[in-house]
Amino acid sequence: MSVLAIDAGTTGVTALVVTEDGRIDARGYREFTQYFPEPGWVEHDPEEIWQATLAACRTALEGASAAPSCLGLTNQRETAVVWDAATLAAPRPAIVWQDRRTAGICASLREAGHEPRVAELTGLRLDPYFTGSKFAWMARHDPGVWERVTGGRAVVGTVDSYLVARLTGGARHVTDPSNASRTLLYDLTAGGWSAELCELFGVPTDALPEIVPNYGDVGRTDPAAFLGLSLPISGLAGDQQAALFGQTCFAPGDVKCTYGTGSFLLINTGSEIVRSDAGLLTTVAWQTPSGEITYALEGAIFVTGAAVQWLRDGLGLIETAPESETLARTVPDSGGVVFVPALTGLGAPHWDPDARGAILGVTRGTTRGHLARATLEAIAFEVRDVVEVMTGAAGLKVPTLKADGGASGNDLLMQIQADQLGVPVERPAIQETTALGAAFLAGLGTGLWSSAEELRTTWNLDRRFEPSGRDGAAYARWLKAVERARSWA
Repeated sequence: MSVLAIDAGTTGVTALVVTEDGRIDARGYREFTQYFPEPGWVEHDPEEIWQATLAACRTALEGASAAPSCLGLTNQRETAVVWDAATLAAPRPAIVWQDRRTAGICASLREAGHEPRVAELTGLRLDPYFTGSKFAWMARHDPGVWERVTGGRAVVGTVDSYLVARLTGGARHVTDPSNASRTLLYDLTAGGWSAELCELFGVPTDALPEIVPNYGDVGRTDPAAFLGLSLPISGLAGDQQAALFGQTCFAPGDVKCTYGTGSFLLINTGSEIVRSDAGLLTTVAWQTPSGEITYALEGAIFVTGAAVQWLRDGLGLIETAPESETLARTVPDSGGVVFVPALTGLGAPHWDPDARGAILGVTRGTTRGHLARATLEAIAFEVRDVVEVMTGAAGLKVPTLKADGGASGNDLLMQIQADQLGVPVERPAIQETTALGAAFLAGLGTGLWSSAEELRTTWNLDRRFEPSGRDGAAYARWLKAVERARSWA
């Protein structure tokens, strides 16, 4: 027995076939295009996401030793998608979570005094990161499309909802609480869409998807739409909550950090809604079919792995992302260079959409190696910023950090991270824990696995990085550099 897991990320789609004992039987991957039509804008073509999904799944299924029995889906969160309710065609580009165009809308709502109430209801803050502000922008700047939404001809959602619609041939318009709780439209306490918030952002509740538990009966794939397959869709979660599940962080106090396009630090807070006044977000981790909700506190960092991609694609310093480690190892330290990768503003704990990237401390002696090293250090510093808040103002403990995601394969980064945090960093044998979490949820939803405890036995350690000494001066330079990058725009 196996599960097909789809991880629809920010830059591409990964498909894994996961066996009953937690092994990866086969995988497929397909990138899709990133569009930057204006400074601070980031868009995706929903049809390209769907075609990448088909291609990645086709590759994985061709390499699998047996046909999967069910499907789990995880996705880039907060990205706003509109599609035709009948044809499923998207009439406009999706606005990606990294997009900053709604900073003015958020500022206006903040100035009007709405942020305390929004934070109370959602556990979030008024920031362009979240989906509700993106829908509000569409209503103001794309009235033709929005008229179709208010008239019932088009629907809205996040990438999970869009892909479920495509997978089921339009039969299902659903989302789950982990994704819904990232929209600024979800009431954490009530556990559903908030009419008050929908009115504030101008989003018709009828256009929003039905909220279903994270595992169980989500829908079924339509063979005519999805590679001739009729599979139960039995697991659904936003990527960071899926990674928390894939790291088997089932107990309150368990912590993981996913190093992807951005980095996301989540701590399981159990059945308690823990609120933070120090830059952390309160979010739903997952909900069982019986209705029991597990919550988490999250530190969302917008640009980490994307900074390495920028070294590759923007500057041409490296040809592949793994080369960043090789290049960084050519120097013993950053030579005093500090890179603040605020390429789309700053997320937790600073929350400054007007911050911009900065490279400071450059001299005639600065080399490509110093910049590569400064990039890896920046990722570790950004995560330390969040942990400092978790262990300080929020009063939580982080005895060990479980790391996953593409950049967690960088040994130098993981060692710098352990040094900066002063706690061990554990990397699992399977680092694609986002897709693994989707597989685990789907398997629970169909009875392939009987319990979370059974899933714990599938987690295996690849390497444990022990702290070897903290460079306090480097972190002090980082904090100084962050202040210079803030409010730039």
